[in-house]
Amino acid sequence: MVSVRATRSKSKHPQPPTRNDPPAPSKKELALEQRRKAKARKELIQSFLSAGIFALVIAIALFFVKDYKIAVAGGGGILVTILAYKYPVYALWAFFIYMPFAGTVTYGLFGGSAVFQLAKDGFFIPAFVALARQITKERNPLILPGSLKTPLLILVAICGILFLLTNVPQHLEGKDKPIFMGIIGFKALLGYAPLIPCVYYMLRNKRELLWFVRLHVLLTIICCFLGIVQYMMLSSGICQGTDHLTGDDLFKATIEYRCFIGGSLVFSPSQNTIRLPGTFVAPWQWAWFLIGNTFFTFATAFGDPSLLWKISGFLGLLLVVVNSVISGQRIALFLVPVLLILLLVLTGQISKPKQFVGIVGGLAVLILLASILFPDIVQERIDSAVSRWNASPPTDFIAHQFEFTTKGQSGFLGKGLGRATNAARMFGNAALIETYYPKLLYEMGPLGVISFLGVVTTITIATFKTAYRSVKDDKLRTIAKSFWVFILFISYQTYYYPLDVDPVAVYYWAVVGLVLKIPEIDLEERMKEKGIDIPTRPKDRKKLIKQLTKEKIL
Repeated sequence: MVSVRATRSKSKHPQPPTRNDPPAPSKKELALEQRRKAKARKELIQSFLSAGIFALVIAIALFFVKDYKIAVAGGGGILVTILAYKYPVYALWAFFIYMPFAGTVTYGLFGGSAVFQLAKDGFFIPAFVALARQITKERNPLILPGSLKTPLLILVAICGILFLLTNVPQHLEGKDKPIFMGIIGFKALLGYAPLIPCVYYMLRNKRELLWFVRLHVLLTIICCFLGIVQYMMLSSGICQGTDHLTGDDLFKATIEYRCFIGGSLVFSPSQNTIRLPGTFVAPWQWAWFLIGNTFFTFATAFGDPSLLWKISGFLGLLLVVVNSVISGQRIALFLVPVLLILLLVLTGQISKPKQFVGIVGGLAVLILLASILFPDIVQERIDSAVSRWNASPPTDFIAHQFEFTTKGQSGFLGKGLGRATNAARMFGNAALIETYYPKLLYEMGPLGVISFLGVVTTITIATFKTAYRSVKDDKLRTIAKSFWVFILFISYQTYYYPLDVDPVAVYYWAVVGLVLKIPEIDLEERMKEKGIDIPTRPKDRKKLIKQLTKEKIL
């Protein structure tokens, strides 16, 4: 999976070759390369045509049987699934690009159909199946890091036992559809964990790793710009908003008054209540998109070797801050500045006086400028956040949720997988628990919570060692540290349940794979600098790296 030059050493211990400039390719080699590219293009076109024709036939049949929405979903789903399985790496790139716009596509084009809310998995699932086959065929590890294998298997075993002892008996008793709720609950818990090996193996070199981070910065800039347009359309009256409603409707997010992008919103400035969804289905998802992309933009601003992309990272960071203010997302307004300070400290930027002073000075100027240009908006958001905190402090809220979930618990089993998962409501009565670990406690009991903590703790420790001990390149180390802070924060935070749904449910597992990959890319870059050929087989590569490290060549 890793793009390297294969070498086979005949000696028992491979010796590092001396650095030599590679010979220019011959005419025969150039011709072979051209034929290979032509063949690849031909196969791609044939795949699109054959899959497209099959999907079109299915879509036409569904159109006459049902309606155009089902026809588009069925035909498009088949086309995406076939191509995603055949070209898994491209499918994963498409998955990450589509995910921030899924809510806008679902409500803007297809009226909120539940089928289209699952469309992104049409890219992910077949891509993972194809990559998993390839990984196991090449005898590469599928569970990463290696230390995760035992705690992950324990968690899966506990989920299986819980499913058999709670969800299945409840289903047999005729209480809703707990079997289906359990499947949805398990998907919410670990559905995107396979992104760890997917991202690890899809990023083959430094260029692709940097582009993965840059892509998310570009998506952040686009989405945040659209978020600003949404706010301007509402504030100017182009979109009606909810300020004309009465009673409780003034404070409820509703899809009826969606504006330009995304889904449900509240826009009642007369009541000091604004909750915008950005490009997502719900306002709180937009808040966590802003929080999550604080890390991507920071990593690019401080870790990208390109000046242009550094500037883009700072622009993305600025737009994240602006949207945290105008969108009315109190959690984002509070956490984004706090996380920026935490990132500056934990990534070591504070130890670089000139850079640190420049950054803090720049942020101070931006905050001052925002306060001068939009004094009413800034003051309104601060007052709203403070009043909300005083009315319901997060610590008291979390404590109350824990108290609620512990009542009625018997033994070590919870109420069943999916019994507090929002996405499982279509199959039965799901409890509304708005904090993550109390939600896990309600569903899985103490054993389930402990086993999940074992998984995230193993991940946190492994990525810490990677970010702080295994990477020598300063830029790559900054990127690794930035995402380790994200992993640490999400692993143990319990306010709301971002690990259950997009975008954090995607970002968390994806950046674990990215951080684990960075040391290998760092080593390969140093080996290339020294003109050392890299073995294809992981065992040979590990053996060579160990020898080179022992001899202090790396």
